[in-house]
Amino acid sequence: MKLSRTGRIAVAALAVTAALGLSACGSGDKTSSSSSSSTSTSAAAATTAANTPPVPTAPQLNQELAEVLNPNVADSEKVQYLQNGTTALQKDPQMINKLIAAYKQNNAKITVTSVQSLGDTLTATADFSVNGGQNNTATVPFVVQDGKWVLQLQWACNGLKNLNQSSPACT
Repeated sequence: MKLSRTGRIAVAALAVTAALGLSACGSGDKTSSSSSSSTSTSAAAATTAANTPPVPTAPQLNQELAEVLNPNVADSEKVQYLQNGTTALQKDPQMINKLIAAYKQNNAKITVTSVQSLGDTLTATADFSVNGGQNNTATVPFVVQDGKWVLQLQWACNGLKNLNQSSPACT
């Protein structure tokens, strides 16, 4: 049972990694989409901070998630969505691949369902499942870095720990 729960947590970490790509893409012009009231509330909060980018929508994050999990996209492009991603990749060139491999091994499915701005931080709520099991909910934190929303590094590191893996990028 512990393994099953660990797999689910790993999937959540992967959701983060995927969402990592998702959040940075949110700086587009579609913030005013009427698909989510939390997104419009988040957009209003984001405009109060001068350096805070527009809040991405759930569909935007899901589109980016697909890109982050695409093995044909270079890691050097994916790291822009992770807090201190370039440094993390220098410390551990396999960090992203570890997360993606765990996602595939667990037959994980992830869908971002909502996005909420908390001023200078952002949370994405995602449904995820492992090996066709029931959906679980994960809350994925993002922070602003260089004018973009990026996945919080510590959250990704915690996901690796839950997979019984370590990364020099997390020390």
